[in-house]
Amino acid sequence: MRIGAVFPQTEIGSDPVVVRAWAAAAEELGYQHILAYDHVVGADPAGHPGWSGPYDVDSTFHEPFVLFGYLAAITSLELVTNVIILPQRQTALVAKQAAEVDLLTGGRTRIGVGLGWNPVEYQALGKPFTDRGRRLGEQVELLRRLWTERSVTFSGEYEQVTAAGLAPLPVQRPIPVWFGASSPPALRRAGQLADGWFPQHRPGPALDEAIALVRAGAEAAGREPASLGMEGRVAASAGVDTAAAEIAAWRELGASHVGVNTMGAGAVGVDQHIRALFEIAQAIGLPRAEVD
Repeated sequence: MRIGAVFPQTEIGSDPVVVRAWAAAAEELGYQHILAYDHVVGADPAGHPGWSGPYDVDSTFHEPFVLFGYLAAITSLELVTNVIILPQRQTALVAKQAAEVDLLTGGRTRIGVGLGWNPVEYQALGKPFTDRGRRLGEQVELLRRLWTERSVTFSGEYEQVTAAGLAPLPVQRPIPVWFGASSPPALRRAGQLADGWFPQHRPGPALDEAIALVRAGAEAAGREPASLGMEGRVAASAGVDTAAAEIAAWRELGASHVGVNTMGAGAVGVDQHIRALFEIAQAIGLPRAEVD
């Protein structure tokens, strides 16, 4: 099982030197990949009475693909979007951006995609919110074709490409596409279409139900459920011992990957985020974290 670190989007600030220091520390500690969340704009609660979203206009979010272009030059870790909100973005542009990241990293990227929850963001990007689930499957099909074919003609309900293609193509053909999923339709869709998925539950009965839905979706599509990757997430805010126990639980469940999230743990400054990564790395025996 591969252990990654979640880029602390909302708490790391805007200094590129700090971003570089965090990424270098994650690699030095033995983490194997970096995951980044995605939000393009945040809503101003003053203009949206009753706003209850977890992020707003003051929440810091570095744009994942641009961030990954920077990180590709300073780290050898796999770079993972967890997740790009695909239906609010142009499919061909996402294909191009992801292909470039894949080239810059030498084939070390995974593209996690999801539906998102914020209609304000969809409006700002000029995309409809209500049909985002229906559009996602078509987008994934087009992504894979653009990553593997010199010239693509695609005529779908939502996407149109006529005799066009990307150059250069990515190293991975196609780049792995993973789904973030929590609702039953999204979980079944992950089983039907994804190379892997990001559960939104901790180990327990809710996760067991989610796994069953993904497996059912895979079987209905004639796919082998065991071929799908699964990346769990653990929170440093729960404490080092709890995080280590949950990583062990994910391993028992057959997860292929786990991401360690240090946001929400009260860290002040990048050094405390790095310290949290160190303590968990040491607790689970990552080879480069054996000494302080």
